[in-house]
Amino acid sequence: MALDTIFQIIILIFSVVIHEVAHGAVANSLGDPTARLAGRLTLNPLKHLDPIGSVLVPAALALAGGPVFGWARPVPFNPYNLKTGHRGPAWVALAGPASNLIIAVFFGLLIRFGGTLFNQAGLQLAAAIVLINVVLAVFNLIPVPPLDGSKILFAFLPRKYEWLEQLLERYQLMMILLVILVLWSLSTPLVFLLFYLLTGLSF
Repeated sequence: MALDTIFQIIILIFSVVIHEVAHGAVANSLGDPTARLAGRLTLNPLKHLDPIGSVLVPAALALAGGPVFGWARPVPFNPYNLKTGHRGPAWVALAGPASNLIIAVFFGLLIRFGGTLFNQAGLQLAAAIVLINVVLAVFNLIPVPPLDGSKILFAFLPRKYEWLEQLLERYQLMMILLVILVLWSLSTPLVFLLFYLLTGLSF
């Protein structure tokens, strides 16, 4: 496996770990200690790695020449402990993609305004960090279960639409396949646009 691919997988692992810790940290701040008590408010990757989503899938995608993508084990939380009521899960869900956007913005600004400080290898590494975190943010904001976007959407929909949430969650495997096969290709231009806006670099 090429060295740059290994670095991309390492970037992905730490990005999804930060994503999950952000979920747990916000839940904890809103009154739910479930993640903290489970020992999941740590950046130690061993506490978060999913053997399939964090290792096998990214490696297989990399070997196939596709984009490096994956996930970590979801951080547990109890929505009934949240102080913010019905919309509490939306803030917890939003924390994950927001953490990825913050990382992407930080390294994107470094590339834009401090690009001369990077050698070619450093620039490629920083660009990979931006791209992977933009992909994670955009993908997770798609509003279908079990992605974070669905929790945000359903937290703001009227109660009378709870049946729709239950229906989509029942068929979430089908929803994910729909995202991967159809919706994700429609989201790719947005990923490239955000990457360009943040870094000034184009593919």
